[in-house]
Formats: sequence, C-alpha cells, structure tokens
Amino acid sequence: MANVAFILLGALIIVGAIITVAARNAVHAALGLVGTLIALAGMYATMNASFVSVVQVIVYAGAVMVLFLFVIMLLNANLPVSGHNPVPYITEIAAIGGALLASAFVVLAFTYNDPKPLAQAAAQLQNGAPGPVGETLLTRFLLPFEAVSILLLVAVVGSVALVQRPVVQPDAVTEGAAQSGKEVRA
Repeated sequence: MANVAFILLGALIIVGAIITVAARNAVHAALGLVGTLIALAGMYATMNASFVSVVQVIVYAGAVMVLFLFVIMLLNANLPVSGHNPVPYITEIAAIGGALLASAFVVLAFTYNDPKPLAQAAAQLQNGAPGPVGETLLTRFLLPFEAVSILLLVAVVGSVALVQRPVVQPDAVTEGAAQSGKEVRA
C-alpha cells in the first residue's frame, strides 16, 4: 500500500509542477505549487519522516505560499502574462546571474568537505526527532538548504520586478502654463 501511495503522490507532484510551469495566470501557478508542496509532504509521510512532512506543510505550503500569494495579489500579478518584458535587459541579467550561480555551485561541489558519512547521518534520522534532523540539515545538507533559500529569495524578487506596471505620465504641462491656466501642447 505504501508503494501505491508513493507512486500516486509522485504523479501528483509531477502534475502540480507542470501546472506551476505552464499556467499563464500567476495565481493558478501558485496553487499548482501549493499542490506540489502538499503532495511532497505526503511523500515524506510515506517514508516515515513525519517531522519533515509537518515542517513541509507548515513552512512551505503554509508560510511561503502565503507570502507568494500576497505578493501576487499586492502587485496585481494575477493577470495573464504578456509577451514583452517590463524590465529592460532582464533576459541578459538573468542569463548572467544563472551562469554565476551555476559556476558557484560547480566550485562548491568540488570543494565541499562532508562533515559526516551519509550512513551515520541517516542512522540518526531514523526516529525523526527534530534535533538530528536540524543537525543533519545544517551540516551535511547545508549547501542544498541555502540554495533553496536563495532560490526562494530570487523568486520573490523576480516576481516583484516582473510585475511592476509602468507609471502613466500625465500630459505634458509646464508649471508656468499650469499657473496661468493655459495648456502647452507639444
């Protein structure tokens, strides 16, 4: 039964990820991500990682997604995506940032020293207590943990930058003409 639940939850994760990437509406994409995160918490529960499952629901499906939905609603980003980039040179900036991030990961992957062997860390996690989970997360898996936090930060900053609307400028009226009641036409 656990294998069937694992496979079904894996399928739900894939469907939620596709909805997240393919949705043209930002609210629908965020809801697809919520479904993915909740299914991932269910997958952790099938692997007897109850603490990680609960943290997944509380932190990611709860707090982080509330933040994302708040940013989407605050910036009125629930409109469909248009064809042009509102920020000039955003594609080039994103490519440079992605290349720098990828090179940093390559450097870290080749220079990272593991503080504990994986078998020893996995043996400590068998009971699912928060202490060993936190110790393992912040020692052996520090790099992926920080990568996820940077990814979430970049996602929030990117969503704010991409949904800024251009400020509508009023007609050109000079100060002197406005005071005398005459309009100046350009």
